[in-house]
Amino acid sequence: MIDLGLGHPAGDLLPQEIMRRAAALHLGQGEASLLQYGEQQGDARFRLALASFLTRRHALPVGLDDLFVTCGASMGLDLICTLYTRPGDLVFVEEPSYFLALDILADHGLEVVSVPTDVDGLVVDALEGELRRRRPALLYTIPTHQNPSSATLPLARRQRLIQLSQEHGFLIVADEAYDLLSYEGATPPSLASLAAGGTVLSVGSFSKILAPGLRLGWVQAAPQHIKRLARCGLVTSGGGLNPLISGLVGVALEQGWQDEQLDHLKAVYRTRMAALSQALQRELGDLVTYVEPAGGYFFWLQLPSGMDATELMTVAAAHKVGFRPGARFSSRGGLRNHLRLSVSHHDGDTLAEGVRRLRQAILAMH
Repeated sequence: MIDLGLGHPAGDLLPQEIMRRAAALHLGQGEASLLQYGEQQGDARFRLALASFLTRRHALPVGLDDLFVTCGASMGLDLICTLYTRPGDLVFVEEPSYFLALDILADHGLEVVSVPTDVDGLVVDALEGELRRRRPALLYTIPTHQNPSSATLPLARRQRLIQLSQEHGFLIVADEAYDLLSYEGATPPSLASLAAGGTVLSVGSFSKILAPGLRLGWVQAAPQHIKRLARCGLVTSGGGLNPLISGLVGVALEQGWQDEQLDHLKAVYRTRMAALSQALQRELGDLVTYVEPAGGYFFWLQLPSGMDATELMTVAAAHKVGFRPGARFSSRGGLRNHLRLSVSHHDGDTLAEGVRRLRQAILAMH
């Protein structure tokens, strides 16, 4: 079975040597504080190293006081929902959107309304139309290399989105897990860096740029939001989140090892993107449509009219290939003739073989 839907890295891309060196260097210094309750906002040394890394990579200033440490992006989103919403509150999401984020919103009993997207991401004009009728507590967006569509919101739309949040009094939760995985051109500015009015909480993660098992991430936001996050019951009871791992990753940041790993991952994924694109053109060019991604993990395919990707999964399994069906990324059960493929887990030859099998499955249904 070749599962082209897997959205996590293969074992040979995980930075075992970096983490061994970071542990030897940091734990070798005899700092018992790594095993103590942490600072509520997160270790200051780590936040300083992270701020320097983000400033360099985004070419926009980020300060250590702009950052709050989390146990990954999912935990960051969950904590924001806990503090800023109540069951029954309205939340806007993109159509499509990250399916596991939709699960988190459902856990909090939130009413989810989807806003259309196009090849450039969230359609801000459509959002403005929705805002004339109702005001959400939050808008959840993946503005850069979106999961699953890989769309990236242009600067003009980012600025207009922030302006609307200020005019209508709602918060933007920007899931920016993929924003450092740009394979063409510069990394777009994070939404929080553009939002002087403090209406954006940008959620970041080391899951895609270092290793998902670290369960380490951050929220970048204005001071009032950072203080609220740091003073919540979860943090004041348990101390700062993930102090041991953030200490080790801080060493990787200081030593430049995170930069090396990120550059390595971008080179690998850029090559895999090209390999998957070539395979799609060769095998499925007459059967599917898609927009070439400029970063991230994913290809978002539209199947022939009337074909249901959920039904295709059963046929595909018989051909020993898997994917993620489009309906999983819809908050309203739509997108049934779409599917998501990922480049993160398989090398180019395996991706090409998977696409060859997918063609056989589609032809068997077509």
